[in-house]
Amino acid sequence: MAIEKTNRINALFEFYEPLLTEKQMTYIALYYRDDYSLGEIAENYDVSRQAVYDNIRRTEKILEEYEQKLHLYATFAKQSEKIDKIYEYVQAKYPKDQDLLDLIEELENLEDES
Repeated sequence: MAIEKTNRINALFEFYEPLLTEKQMTYIALYYRDDYSLGEIAENYDVSRQAVYDNIRRTEKILEEYEQKLHLYATFAKQSEKIDKIYEYVQAKYPKDQDLLDLIEELENLEDES
């Protein structure tokens, strides 16, 4: 469960990071991306461990609320899944059609640029 939550928060953070305050961005990045403990963050920013914990929990809730309203991550996940299915189909049915394979690769590259 912890890994799934970490992956989800990191994904939401990728989409909604610009909508957060500087402190929210910093604490979430340190906690989820860089695997800092609450105590390490608190010590680095001279605040209580409880203050860091509260900020991270509030930020998680904010990220989830943004996703509920905007659905950017859910849409991205659905599109990625469909592109993967198309790619598998094309490889099975048209393995020598390089133009088609190149177009699919371009779609995948668009995902990476987002």
